[in-house]
Amino acid sequence: MHWPGRKIYFGIYLVIVLECVWGAVSGQLSYSVSEEVNLGTSVGNIARDLNLNAQELESRMFQIVTGSKKKYFDVNLKSGILYVNERIDREELCAAAVKCKLNVEAVISNPLKLYRIEVNIVDVNDNSPSFSAKSQNIDIAESILPGAAFPVLSAHDADVGKNAINTYKLNPSEYFSLAVHKGERVSAELILQKALDREKQPLIKLTLTAVDGGAPPKSGTSEIIVNVLDINDNIPVFTKSLYKTSIAENAALGSTVVAVTATDADEGANKDIVYFLNVKDQEDVLDIFEIDSETGVITVKGKIDFESSPAFEIRVQAADKGQPPLTAQCKVLVEVADLNDNAPDVTVTSLLSTLKEDAEVGTAIALVSVFDKDGGKNGVVKCEILNSAPFKLETNYKNYYSLVTGGPLDRELISQYNITIKSTDEGEPPLSNTTVLFIQISDVNDNQPRFSETVINVYVQENSPVRTVLKTVSATDADIGENGQVRYSLITNKLVPESTMININSETGDIISLQSFNYEELKTFQFKVQATDSGVPPLSSNVTVNVLVLDENDNSPAILPPYSEHGSVNSESIPYSAEAGYFVAKIRAVDADSGYNALLSYHLSEPRGNNLFRIGTSSGEIRTKRRMSDNDLKSHPLVVLVCDNGEPSLSATVSIEVVVVENTADIQTQFRHVPIKEESFSDLNLYLLIAIVSVSVIFLLSLVTLMAVKCHRTDGTFSRYSAPMITTHPDGSWSYSKSTQQYDVCFSSDTLKSDVVVFPAPFPPADGDLISINGGDTFTRTQTLPNKEKVRDI
Repeated sequence: MHWPGRKIYFGIYLVIVLECVWGAVSGQLSYSVSEEVNLGTSVGNIARDLNLNAQELESRMFQIVTGSKKKYFDVNLKSGILYVNERIDREELCAAAVKCKLNVEAVISNPLKLYRIEVNIVDVNDNSPSFSAKSQNIDIAESILPGAAFPVLSAHDADVGKNAINTYKLNPSEYFSLAVHKGERVSAELILQKALDREKQPLIKLTLTAVDGGAPPKSGTSEIIVNVLDINDNIPVFTKSLYKTSIAENAALGSTVVAVTATDADEGANKDIVYFLNVKDQEDVLDIFEIDSETGVITVKGKIDFESSPAFEIRVQAADKGQPPLTAQCKVLVEVADLNDNAPDVTVTSLLSTLKEDAEVGTAIALVSVFDKDGGKNGVVKCEILNSAPFKLETNYKNYYSLVTGGPLDRELISQYNITIKSTDEGEPPLSNTTVLFIQISDVNDNQPRFSETVINVYVQENSPVRTVLKTVSATDADIGENGQVRYSLITNKLVPESTMININSETGDIISLQSFNYEELKTFQFKVQATDSGVPPLSSNVTVNVLVLDENDNSPAILPPYSEHGSVNSESIPYSAEAGYFVAKIRAVDADSGYNALLSYHLSEPRGNNLFRIGTSSGEIRTKRRMSDNDLKSHPLVVLVCDNGEPSLSATVSIEVVVVENTADIQTQFRHVPIKEESFSDLNLYLLIAIVSVSVIFLLSLVTLMAVKCHRTDGTFSRYSAPMITTHPDGSWSYSKSTQQYDVCFSSDTLKSDVVVFPAPFPPADGDLISINGGDTFTRTQTLPNKEKVRDI
C-alpha cells in the first residue's frame, strides 16, 4: 500500500550465494528490496556480482525470465544494474507469509548460462491495524468479581514481522485494565479491576487501540461498550484453556475434531452451558468447523485443504443460561496432516523455436520448472523424459531443470520431436503430470548430392543430329530447401575439349551434343559431371561419363594400289599354259568403318569367257578355274565388286583386263617390259645401264630420307594422337598404325608380285598405317584412304 506524502525507508541487502551445480546454471544470487519502492530503483549490480562484462550483456542476449505475468525486475543492459520494473506489494504477493521471495532466472547466451536470482521482499510498515467493527459490546454482570477476563475483538494488520500488531492499549479506566497475550498472534482481554455497580454506572465506554511494531508505529482503534448486568455471578470454566489436536486433510464432512468441556458453579439455569464458536475474526473457521451447542463436540462441515491452511486456531465460547448469561473462552489449535492430493505442475519456457540438426550435445532448448503444492515428502518431485529421444534433463536448482540435447540429431531421419516430460512426486500413492514439448529440427547442408552410379556409359550413334539428348543424369540430395537443390555442371579437361562437343542443362541434367560425332575420328571420350547443391557451403559429387560412338556404315570400300586409279582399266597377263588355280592378281581394299561395316567380300560382277576365272571372296585373289583352251578368248575384261557387310551395304568396283599370252616371256608388268634381244652388249647399253642404276639409287635414297622425316614428325605428334599399334589380322597381315601417315607392305607367298604403298602427309590422316606381310583376305583396320600417288615395284 502506498501512502502519498509519507517517506518510505527501505534498505537493499545483497547476499551472494554461489552454489556449485552442474549444467548451464552458474550460481544463485540473493538480493533484498523493500516493497513499494519507486520504479527504477536499483536492486543490485548483477553484472558485477556474476562477474560478467556489462559491455557484453546486450550482444550475449542477457535477459530476465520470470514465470509470472508481471515482470517485477529487469536489467539495464548498458550498466548491468538490476532494477525494479513493476510496483511491488508484499501483501499482494505473499499475503501473511513471514518471508516473501520472488524467484527469477537470468539467461545469457554464447555460451548459454542460467543464473537463478532470489529477491527477498522486505516488508515496510504501510498498513495500519484495523478492527472488523468500529464498536463492540460486552455484557458483564455486576456480580462479576475483579480479575475476570473478557475477550475483545482482535485487530488485523496486513504487514508481517515487526510491522504486524505488536500490542494493544486501553484508555485509562478505573474498572478495567488490558491483558495482552503474545504468541503466534497478539490478542487482548479486558481484566476487571474493580467490582461493577450497575446502579452507579450501567454503561462503560472504552477505547481499544491496536499498535503495530513499525517505525514509526501505526495504530487503529475500536470502541468497547460495556453493558453492566445484574444477577448470575459465576462464569463457566473450561477444563483446558488450550486444546490441541490434528486432523487429516480432506477429512470427511461430519468428522469429529475434538470435544471441549466447561463447568459452571451456579445452580439451575445459570449452570446450564451452551457452546458456540466465537464469530469475531474467524470467518474462515466458521466455514469449515461447527460445534454442537449441547455437547461441545467440534466437527468438520467444510473442505480442509492443507495447501490453503496448514493449521487452524478455533476460539470456543461457553455461556450459561443465566440472566444475564456468563461466558468463558478457550482456544483449540488444530494441525492439518498433509495428504498427497496435488499433482506436480510443470512449466516449460522454450528458449529456441527451432533446433539445428548440427547442434552440439548439451545445447539448452528449454527451461523446465516443477511445483507441487503439497508439503514434505509429498512435495518432492522428480522429472523424466518418457519417450526415447536424443534429449535429457539436467538439474539446475531444486525443482528447476534444463532440457538439453543428449545426442546427435539428424533431420533426414527425424525432422521433429514431441518430447513428453513427466513429473512425479514421492507421495503415497504418487501423483504425476505430463507436458508435451514440440521441437522442430531445422536442416543444415550435411548431405552431398549422390548419383545412383559411379560410372555411366552412354552410347551415341555416329552422325547423330546436333543437340541430341545423349543422357539425363540425376543426383539426389537428402537435404531440403536450398540445401537439396541440385545443379549440374561439366568438369573441364584441358586435354579433351568436351565443352565444344557436349553441354549439360544445369537444372535437368540433360547431356546435349553440340556436334555430330564421326566414329572414324573419335570413337570414345570421357568427361565428368559434377552435381552441386545450393547450401552454404555447397557440397558436390562427381560421376564419370563414358561416351561410346557407335559406328555407322558411312564409308565405302577403297581399292588399294596398284588398282586404285579411278576410271582406269588395269591389265594383267597370264600364260596360255597356266594351270588351274594360276594366280592372276590380288585385289586389296580397305573400309574406314569398323566391325561388320568393314568386313569386305570380293566378287566378279561381270564374268566373261568360259567362266575361266574365280576370285577369293575374302582374299581378293583372282585365279584361273581351269586350263586354257583354244576356244578361250585372248583378252578377258573383269569387273571386281568389293562389298562391305554394313546395312545398307556399300561397294566399290575395279576393272582388270586379263590378257592371255603364249609364253611367260611375253608377260609384261605395269612398270617395265623386258625385251628379249640377241644383240651383243654395246656402249649404248652400258650408258643406259649406268643411268638406270643411278636413277634407282637416287630414288631409293630419297625414299629412305622421306620415310625418316615422316617417322620423326610422327614421333613428335604422339601427344595429340593415339600410340602406334601393330595389329594382326585374320588373313595373316600386320598393320602398323600411326597418326599422320600410313605404310603398307604386303608380301604374298603365292604371288609373283610384292607391293610397297606409301601414303604421304598431304592426304588426310588415317586411324592406322598399314604394313601387311603375307597378305590375306580381310583388312579390318579403319583408315582414310588416298586416291593418288601410288608406287608399284615388280
